[in-house]
Amino acid sequence: MRSDPRAWLVTPAIFVAVCIAVSLLAVMQFSFRAFVPGSLDVGGLTLENFSGLGKSIYLDAFSNTLLLSVETTIFSLLVAYPLAYALVRVKNRGLKSFILVVSITPLFLGEIVRTYSWIAVLGSNGFINGALRKLGLIEWPLELMFTHFGVLVALVHVTIPVVVLMLATAISHINRDYEKAAQSLGAGPIRTFVTITLPLSMPGILASITTAFAWTFSAFATPQMIGGGRVPTVSTLVYQLGFSSMNFPLAASLSVVGLLLTAAALLALGLVTKRLQTVGGH
Repeated sequence: MRSDPRAWLVTPAIFVAVCIAVSLLAVMQFSFRAFVPGSLDVGGLTLENFSGLGKSIYLDAFSNTLLLSVETTIFSLLVAYPLAYALVRVKNRGLKSFILVVSITPLFLGEIVRTYSWIAVLGSNGFINGALRKLGLIEWPLELMFTHFGVLVALVHVTIPVVVLMLATAISHINRDYEKAAQSLGAGPIRTFVTITLPLSMPGILASITTAFAWTFSAFATPQMIGGGRVPTVSTLVYQLGFSSMNFPLAASLSVVGLLLTAAALLALGLVTKRLQTVGGH
């Protein structure tokens, strides 16, 4: 009896799913355990970890993470869509290769390397402040590091390559005959883009929004390194609670609430964009 080759694909996926489920269950059971100061052991069952999340420090982390996720998603789309459109529609091979290298190459450098590069750019003695001082535009360096703006810029740069790939895939599948038909009926380039190209690329836009939002919400290295602890997010606060205070139960409860908040935000996003997704269908 011959074995089904699909089992070789399904079995690893099931194994990974089980590992993820077990990990989530472990985090959840930690979130309901009491913290024992000065010990890595945990106490009995309690709900105090969740009741304590109403403090301003945790609410600020949640709101700041949501704000960064929304801002990163919006700016990533605004920057990535023109790049993806040019990547697909430009006919010159040299220019297309240049756009591809600029858009995709950062994806292979790793998040840590890209974040360190922004430290060199945004620092007090970095490229931006150095250039502005040489031009005589400023006397004292601008405070770009350890700010909300600096974290946002770095997060957008980290997210753009993935968004470009998704949007380029969606744009490449658009049937150009629809655009030609609109132009033959008197529509100009802008109207053709707004009424034909943009709606038909909506599946890629929705996929990009979902990915960018979820990716930013769970980002750790960039907010930690660029923010320096001054820009609180859920992930950086979990790190501080778990590895600085050794309060693993509270860190676990914060992780669980963050996961639920992400799921709720993505669900709301899916409900809001449901009509747009039907518009983008061919």
